Amino acid sequence: MLSPEENEMLCRVGPGTAMGNLMRQYWIPALLSSELPKPDCDPIRVMLLGEKLIAFRDSLGRVGLIQNHCPHRGASLFFGRNSDCGIRCVYHGWQFDVHGNCIDMPNEPKESDFKHKVKAVAYPCVERGGLVWAYMGPRKTPPPLPDIEVNQLPEGEYAIIPTMLECNWLQTVEGEIDTSHAGFLHFGSIQPEDTQEGTFLHYTVKDRAPRYAVVDTEYGCMYGAYRPAKPGYMYWRIANFLFPFFTQSPEGILGHHVITNAWVPMDDHHTMSFIMIRKSPDQDNWPKRHPLLGDSDKYPTVQTPMLPNTSDWFGRFRSALNSSNDYGLDRERQREGLDYSGIKYLPVQDRAVQESMGPIYDRTQEHLAVSDAMVIRVRRRLLSAIRALADKNITPPGVAQPEVYRTRSGSVILPEGVDWVEATRELRQAFVEHPEVLAQRP
Repeated sequence: MLSPEENEMLCRVGPGTAMGNLMRQYWIPALLSSELPKPDCDPIRVMLLGEKLIAFRDSLGRVGLIQNHCPHRGASLFFGRNSDCGIRCVYHGWQFDVHGNCIDMPNEPKESDFKHKVKAVAYPCVERGGLVWAYMGPRKTPPPLPDIEVNQLPEGEYAIIPTMLECNWLQTVEGEIDTSHAGFLHFGSIQPEDTQEGTFLHYTVKDRAPRYAVVDTEYGCMYGAYRPAKPGYMYWRIANFLFPFFTQSPEGILGHHVITNAWVPMDDHHTMSFIMIRKSPDQDNWPKRHPLLGDSDKYPTVQTPMLPNTSDWFGRFRSALNSSNDYGLDRERQREGLDYSGIKYLPVQDRAVQESMGPIYDRTQEHLAVSDAMVIRVRRRLLSAIRALADKNITPPGVAQPEVYRTRSGSVILPEGVDWVEATRELRQAFVEHPEVLAQRP
């Protein structure tokens, strides 16, 4: 377990905090490009790392991410007029471009040069793969974007699934890198005899207590969770944590599965999840079906009902199943064994347990077990990186090495006793196709 000081250090992300300083070294996914659909469209409110920001697309199509309060007298720029290559405060007409420069100050005398002395906080933005990335860090020249494979696929070959969670970012990351919960929370009502023998799902529910191997990597940490498969073989679920808040889940076939989840802290108590996944024959039904599951209606579904977006700071991409309605908990389904949790949708099952811990869980109260090996290792890596940055100004992992993000996750059957890291090295390489793995799918 963590000390109170370590828990605070990991969870707090606002300006000036240790974790906030670490995360500001990286490019941050801020919003979907589609949320700003055309030049001079309506601005939107964006909460990011505890800062209230206004996103807008100017007349040239460039994205700006600027402070909420006008530098003049503090009126919100959300109400601003977006036109003529800048956002104009409706209070006194001051206008700012995407760089935060004041380009017009119409209530001042024409001979005044005061506008050249006023600048709003604005963060550089880059669009790639359907996301707007923002750099909120101290460098005059931002580092390269992380070389994440799924974020560089052509239009139409990927999907992005955004969801807001009402809890701290670390709870969401730790839920994602905890593989043993899948055999209970998601598949606890499925028995081995309900599955096709030889499939990944069959091995998962036949042995719900996998063993673990965890290693440090250049980008963060990797785990291999293994359990018996057919005689002489083991079923491995291999997944990644990538600095500062990315994960790659193990459900699909290793060598073919292309996915990265970004768990972006909005503030200390809210997280925006961007699941980026490649569309492929293996996942034709995504996001309706989970890659590990078939098309049987008995299995829980992935696609969840959503509420309409609002203009609130926390009004984007909210699930209709939330704490106000107990996440759709159905005790009859739970009693009848249709769902282990009584909650129908897989992502909602995760959100329910993560949010039930409270906005920030007090980790001094937990009792970690062998199955928490990856959680423990990730915390250690994060704490080490935080202290190295704060004490010695050492650049965190991956900031200056975008190529280390060229990796994949997934499931694979390996002969018993092999070195799993070496045996999967080629399959874990991004930007390499392995058509043979689909033919070998169990």
